[in-house]
Amino acid sequence: MKISITYQISICKDIKEIRLKQVNCIYYYDKLDINFMKRYNAAPLPFMGQKRKFAKPFAELLGKLPNEAVFIDFFGGSGLLSHIAKREKPNAKVIYNDFDNYCQRLAHIPHTNALLVGIRALVADIPRNAKIPNEIREKILQLIREADATVGVDYVALSSSILFSGRYALSLEMMEKQTMYNKVASVDYNDVGYLDGLTITRKDYHELFNEYRDNPNAVFILDPPYLSTEVLPYQMCWRLTDYLEVLEMLHGHKYVFFTSNKSQLLELCQWMEKQAGNFNPFANASIHKINAPLNYSSGYLDIMVTNAISA
Repeated sequence: MKISITYQISICKDIKEIRLKQVNCIYYYDKLDINFMKRYNAAPLPFMGQKRKFAKPFAELLGKLPNEAVFIDFFGGSGLLSHIAKREKPNAKVIYNDFDNYCQRLAHIPHTNALLVGIRALVADIPRNAKIPNEIREKILQLIREADATVGVDYVALSSSILFSGRYALSLEMMEKQTMYNKVASVDYNDVGYLDGLTITRKDYHELFNEYRDNPNAVFILDPPYLSTEVLPYQMCWRLTDYLEVLEMLHGHKYVFFTSNKSQLLELCQWMEKQAGNFNPFANASIHKINAPLNYSSGYLDIMVTNAISA
């Protein structure tokens, strides 16, 4: 079949994969219906803890799982894990629990882009990553106030464009107190095809667990907020008891679980198994670790744990 695409492409015949040069995505097509499916390697909008560094190892893991699996992404976050699951297993059912209302942010992208166009013009002569002078800062705040009063503002996306790395302002009042830097995205945000094929819901994770706990094909994807890390951008109050309840959900089920070494959760479960004979949900599980630097001198380990391959 002849394929005509403007970008330079290379085709891997074995997996029907088309790679587009200088594009942060891959297009796959099904040889039966020739429908192209765009694959994102990062979420379309900024999101703390979106797991983009796990895109490749997570995809490799999915390739080892049955095609008839049902994937339930309990703490869907940016939806990136759900998106990758659907691209790797197009015939599988993938439930994306939009726990943080990310879909609303995606729907707001045209307004976010419009606001950034105005800000981009104001900082055009300011060096990248440089502090924004007060007179320009006041003009930016005026644009934000106008947007906030009319169409609303995605403050998480905005924070990534004008605040120091890792800082978030989630309201106009918070933004007015911040020092601004020129980190404005050079291109517009785009979410075309990102949610295609997903079953999207927004429920308490307990309710979702009860729906699928007895499904023999279920694979639980669990990426709850990490213990001992910043949780400001998340839309929930997360406690240690919630974390322990999530661990109970792993018993007797296939799972892919994400945590970090800062939580010391793996060590806690090992200790409880050894000292008190309690169930260790991570016993005999496969573990994949990735370095997550915070700055030039500090960082932590992101961890993916799964029993889905051998369960």
